Amino acid sequence: QNPLQWLRPLETGLFMVQGRMGGTGQRFNFGEVTVTRCALKLIQEESFSAVGVAYVMGCSHRQATLVAVADALLQDPKIHDHWYATLIAPLRNSLHLQKNANDAQAQSTRVEFFTIARETNGASDEDEQN
Repeated sequence: QNPLQWLRPLETGLFMVQGRMGGTGQRFNFGEVTVTRCALKLIQEESFSAVGVAYVMGCSHRQATLVAVADALLQDPKIHDHWYATLIAPLRNSLHLQKNANDAQAQSTRVEFFTIARETNGASDEDEQN
């Protein structure tokens, strides 16, 4: 018996992505992004079944299937800790290291700007214009 029962088969489509200037401005349509989605029911035992849902960027049916299975597995309290340590913790650690590396690279190219008021013959530019 197949432990996977498809509730929503794999399908690839487009999502409209919106943005905001500065993160707080009015929304505007930025463009479209390819997304693959699916929903499945994972039946491990007669006593446990869970629904896993996945939305992933791109058109990888394999990745969407794996994400949906992982979503379902993480819902089982008996094996949650094992799958969390196997799947989520390494991803979180990797993302944290990548963020730190990106932050360090951005910090190394940081430029400090400052302004010096220009004065000529004891009078500022503003005084010369008057």
